[in-house]
Amino acid sequence: MQLFDLHTSIANVSIGIMERLTDVLTAGTFYFVYDYLQKNFGIFDIKPGVAVWILLLLGTDFIWYWYHRLAHEMNVFWAVHVVHHQSEDFNYTVSARITLFQAIVRTGFWCVLPIIGFPAPMITVMLLIHGLYPFFVHTQVIGKLGILEYFLVTPSHHRVHHACNDQYLDKNYGDVLIIWDKLFGTFEKEDEKPVYGLTKQLHTYSFLWQHFHFLVELWLTVKQQKTFKDKFKVVFGSPNLIDPEVRGKAEIIFGIEEHHEPLQQRLSNYVVWQVIVMLVALFAFILFEHQFGYSAKFLFTSFTILTLINCGAIMEQKQWIFAVEFLRMLVVGSALWLFNADYHIVTFFIVTALLLLVLFYRTVEERYLSVVYTVKE
Repeated sequence: MQLFDLHTSIANVSIGIMERLTDVLTAGTFYFVYDYLQKNFGIFDIKPGVAVWILLLLGTDFIWYWYHRLAHEMNVFWAVHVVHHQSEDFNYTVSARITLFQAIVRTGFWCVLPIIGFPAPMITVMLLIHGLYPFFVHTQVIGKLGILEYFLVTPSHHRVHHACNDQYLDKNYGDVLIIWDKLFGTFEKEDEKPVYGLTKQLHTYSFLWQHFHFLVELWLTVKQQKTFKDKFKVVFGSPNLIDPEVRGKAEIIFGIEEHHEPLQQRLSNYVVWQVIVMLVALFAFILFEHQFGYSAKFLFTSFTILTLINCGAIMEQKQWIFAVEFLRMLVVGSALWLFNADYHIVTFFIVTALLLLVLFYRTVEERYLSVVYTVKE
């Protein structure tokens, strides 16, 4: 039983870092939406109480079930949820595979709660609690849990959900309670050993391709349809409508290739340390986010995105990573210029360094790649 692959886990955590960063930047917006809907369109004026909290938990989990089910049954939603299912490993790092796009779609479903009348503070607290539980079910090391199997989503139930075995496809959508699956006919118990990932595995560590490959496949499939009715059917229909051969066409268009050369230990270390630094930096950013202006947030977000792209590209040993490193240097230079009091000296050194780098770009790039890679593509 394979529990852990370093590079797969790095890809998982990289997606989680980006989600957590965007979540920090957009959480206030989601709260505003809930608050606005409740105050202007709320059917009832609901006040907190023990029974109300229990109803909110049940309502949140019920809505999650239908969001999750539709995210597997409709291409337009599967496009944002597919990222969560790409990992061929199954461990706690997989729980981090959530994207901003998925968070936006989920928020659309959860808008039902404030319209019913639940206040925004209650919804926010419940979503935080509700969001913690799934972390613990992304594991292979915990077996079946006896009586809990009858009403809670357990690791065994969720292993089934993440499996690509034919008998396990589109099963066990529940987040906290498994009762919805049993009520609506989507429950399957774990018998056969699960095989994790997609029915057609992605085989890439690319940060960008993991996010956007299905959107490209969906677009290519829609373009193949001759009538508006057929195009509409593909967008809102089942992922089964997507021709498996479209993946290959999309990969050719964007130059996506699976790399079979083993990654050198020093490169693995370089990637691991980048992820560790980003995790520490993200933690600090979350703590002091309210003290940063828009420019600082933009620069930090840009640096984070470039670093995560860089990690995926290095694990696939891409030759264009120097361009990413160059852009990261521009971001760092911009940050130094923005936060240093002596603009004249900093500007002089930044402009001089960038000018030399531009003039000798190819030479520096060749030297960089010769240091980073011993084997080129």
